Amino acid sequence: MEKFLTLVLLLASISVGAQEVKTMDEALQKAQAGSHKILLFFSGSDWCAPCIQFKKKFVQAPEFQAFAQNHLVLLQVDFPRLQKNKLPLEQEKANESLADQFNPKGIFPLILVLDDQQKILKKWEGLPQESVADFIKALQ
Repeated sequence: MEKFLTLVLLLASISVGAQEVKTMDEALQKAQAGSHKILLFFSGSDWCAPCIQFKKKFVQAPEFQAFAQNHLVLLQVDFPRLQKNKLPLEQEKANESLADQFNPKGIFPLILVLDDQQKILKKWEGLPQESVADFIKALQ
């Protein structure tokens, strides 16, 4: 029972480790308040295999979560296709606006590191090829 409780607490801490937000306004506010960078990633969460791999291999990795907690604000700009995963209309419009601004070619996944003025500092087109540790180094 004690091991189970420890595991539940560990998983809970991982899931709330990174500062995930839904809008660019939220991301900018948190980035400015905490001197953080914004990790903006364009995803097709229910149809894009490399996008799903990025989220599982990188974003959900414990070492990434630990780093992100103190250095990043995460903003996933999602474009699901299945009706059951449909986003609220307001979120769809916000995501389309961000795509127009940062991803006019429609690349999935597209991963961007932005400063708190929305300047692009680093960019990955497609699934990053480096290890999670090397990805974190590139973010620093």
